[in-house]
Amino acid sequence: MKTMTNGKLGMVGTLLLLTIVTTACGSGNNENGSNNAANAANANATNAANAGNGTNAAGATNAGTTDAAATDATQTETTDAPAGDKGTVTVYLNDFDDIVKPMFEEQTGYKLEVVSGNGAEIMSRIEAEKGNPHWDVVWMDSMPSINGLDKQGELLTGWTPANATGLTEFSKSFVPTDGSFYPTGTHAAGVIVYNKDKVKAEDAPKTWADFTNAKYKGQIGMADPAVAAPAYPFVSWFFQDQGMDAAKTYFSSLMKNGLHVYPKNPNVVEALTGGEITVAALQESNAYVMKTKGDPIEIVWPEDGAPGSVRVAAIQKDTKNADGAKAFVDFLLDPKTQQALIDKGDESYFEPSVAGVTPKADRQPNAKLVVAKADWAADNEAEIKQWFSDQSVK
Repeated sequence: MKTMTNGKLGMVGTLLLLTIVTTACGSGNNENGSNNAANAANANATNAANAGNGTNAAGATNAGTTDAAATDATQTETTDAPAGDKGTVTVYLNDFDDIVKPMFEEQTGYKLEVVSGNGAEIMSRIEAEKGNPHWDVVWMDSMPSINGLDKQGELLTGWTPANATGLTEFSKSFVPTDGSFYPTGTHAAGVIVYNKDKVKAEDAPKTWADFTNAKYKGQIGMADPAVAAPAYPFVSWFFQDQGMDAAKTYFSSLMKNGLHVYPKNPNVVEALTGGEITVAALQESNAYVMKTKGDPIEIVWPEDGAPGSVRVAAIQKDTKNADGAKAFVDFLLDPKTQQALIDKGDESYFEPSVAGVTPKADRQPNAKLVVAKADWAADNEAEIKQWFSDQSVK
């Protein structure tokens, strides 16, 4: 298996990034689709959409959050005319920081502090802060990892956002019985993309099984499931659907066929445009951005379904600003917020989680998404990621 990392596949170097303060995801290719280079101070958040059947160096905040001004403890709805500063809500996320911060602050009167990073960085930071968490809300397209936090007793449970009444039937299926997290949208963690200048349409893969064909030897790329937030939801579907042994056999066959594994989806894009590969399993946002830019690629929604990554929001159980944290999650479930993410966000290709939101016009209508169950994916996450990491040194 080929990799673009300097050393082993997986979490290498992640912990070295934990002291970097970041904010603002910038435009362009961010981790779950388009990669943003370095997140700078003052980053800011918005909300995402829908669910279905995982950027840069994680930042170090100035410790802690501020107690919210006295508000009703049960209040979760946002207001149009906030009165004064209600305190600060610290959100750990991997996309949309440049959109959500100004919207949320203007609508609610809370201040928003954003720490942005890729999936591995954010989860490593949360792990390192156990016993002294600095975050109020985590919002990422990595439902299995967030479900794992719930299993560890790290999340606030037993509450329902006011805007949860608008969840689609598809998205409702992802809400755990304890109400520990809520979906804000689902996107394809991997669709089939090929360079039409080098691969004829009749020769292009149509299913995931086609990736094992010898005619694609050394030509296929994908993101690292131990680093990129949406890449683990992508591979976890294969492991649940096929079974652990069969999935290992499948991915082993891809590796023997010269599979290239890159740290994140933007690296896959670079390999496609640079000619290192001609076929990829690529996050849909990256794929559609490439096509919009005029890159010579075609997108294939596989017949057996595109493994989906569900972006979810959860609250830290001991948050010092519960009112603000709840207001932020409710804000993410507002149709106006999700429409803004689609209209303005870098990761704008996704299926909204609430009714009344219009997806991108050029997105595949009635796209088939398949999603591994959150509990199963969380229980097997460490084993699957370790298995991929072990392959890089063989």
